[in-house]
Amino acid sequence: MKYTYEELAKMIDHSLLHPTMTDAEMEDGCRIAAKYGVASVCIKPYAVRRAADLLRGTDVVVGAVIGFPHGNSTTESKRYETDLACRDGATEIDMVINIGKALGGDWDYVEEDVRAVCNEAHRHGARVKVIFENDHLTRGGAGLDSDAFKRRLCEVCERAGADWVKTSTGYGFVKQPDGSYNYKGATEHDLALMRASVSDRVQVKAAGGVRDLDGLIRVRDLGATRCGATATAAMLDEYRRREAAERAGEKSEGSSAGLGSGGY
Repeated sequence: MKYTYEELAKMIDHSLLHPTMTDAEMEDGCRIAAKYGVASVCIKPYAVRRAADLLRGTDVVVGAVIGFPHGNSTTESKRYETDLACRDGATEIDMVINIGKALGGDWDYVEEDVRAVCNEAHRHGARVKVIFENDHLTRGGAGLDSDAFKRRLCEVCERAGADWVKTSTGYGFVKQPDGSYNYKGATEHDLALMRASVSDRVQVKAAGGVRDLDGLIRVRDLGATRCGATATAAMLDEYRRREAAERAGEKSEGSSAGLGSGGY
């Protein structure tokens, strides 16, 4: 296999954010995260304390979403929400930018919004992933085309202290011409662009649309270090199947070579 199980598992932030998720489902999700040894669970703020209790003694950390999913809370609300989450046991924070402020070109507001959350999280020893919601940025904004706009966001977030820049919430649904709502989430283009737009100090996280092992591997190939996922068990079970098949093939080849060397 191209990467070890641990390298891929420790990329996954197991997402437990669906709006209808019950406490029992959230707790089952934490147990899945522990079973598969992923990097973190990504949890709604009210559930952080329970998740931290369930995962105590494991190496799976608790992440909390802030200003989720649309980023429209006041800066002070985001800062206070971060403080509460960290005190409840979150060591990673996934915050959403104020998308409208960014599209309107109010870069000072965006930077201070991100900085307030980063400063609060870092005060608690937590790290911050800043969510752009790229599905809403396809036409660019503030006089910039889409790619230039995303590059500017990367620069602003790095300057504000972000530890990761992140593509999406997974809930950035956009109205389609037929009236339905859909989203793409992380794309290869955006991941490559974001990786190239920040220094080595800042990492990149993919979210939305990565549903199988090949997708996870491709995310890593593109330089992202984290990936939000709900299909954790399916992806990592598939890794184990491929790993077992590869080992069986190696064993078979080894046996054949041994017979040949014996003159048969």
